[in-house]
Amino acid sequence: MKRKITVLTLCVMLFALCFPVQAQQPKVPRIGFLGGESSSFYGVRIDAFRQGLNELGYIEGKNIVIEYRYAGGKLDRLPALAKELVGLKPDVIVAATTPSVLAAKKASATIPIVFVSIAAPDIFA
Repeated sequence: MKRKITVLTLCVMLFALCFPVQAQQPKVPRIGFLGGESSSFYGVRIDAFRQGLNELGYIEGKNIVIEYRYAGGKLDRLPALAKELVGLKPDVIVAATTPSVLAAKKASATIPIVFVSIAAPDIFA
């Protein structure tokens, strides 16, 4: 009887070793940033944004991903850029201006939008 249990245990162990174990990769938070102007226009603000994230323990490229999309002053590009960001499935979208917020809101009703500076926040109620 002992021999049968030993053989069975050995078979189970060998069978278990045949399947590779895959560690579950932690989900890296993804932020979408949507701006109506060029990247240089937002330079100081982006630096402050990154510094704030760093103070909270988030380091871009290490444990957080930030996807940037800039319209370069061509506000008619914002809807396409917002749709592109939504396709990347960010956890949150940071919108820098009123047109950016409107484009992000139109592109997704489920992704939270954080706005930086807008003219009249009550229009989003």
